[in-house]
Amino acid sequence: MSFLWEKSESWRWIVRKTRDSKPFFLAFATVCGVVPGVIGYCVMQATNSRNEQLEARLRQNARPESLMMGRVNRERLAEYLGELQRKEDTNDRYVAALRGETLTRKPYVRIQPIPPNQSNEVADKNQQVKKENK
Repeated sequence: MSFLWEKSESWRWIVRKTRDSKPFFLAFATVCGVVPGVIGYCVMQATNSRNEQLEARLRQNARPESLMMGRVNRERLAEYLGELQRKEDTNDRYVAALRGETLTRKPYVRIQPIPPNQSNEVADKNQQVKKENK
């Protein structure tokens, strides 16, 4: 900023005006925030294609992994929306995620902790890797 202050007369004028005039400051801040937003919105609208033929071709050429992930995501979303419609308590989903646990597909048994023998094996492997790196 010191380079701008030392070399640019227009930048010094903007700094003086924003320091002395609150309306100018608000106008300048609005322009600095709104203009990039409008430009970004226009670019997104110009590059967003809603071509049905292109979408059909991309879906037809999709890899099996992508199709499987799409199906799994739809199933999970349907499960979650169903829970919301039934007004079930879903806080345990977030608690499980924070603990690093995975959710099961069985109703009423949604949290599946990591078995203790597997967690010990993972910890032993991590310790071995750390010792080898030293």
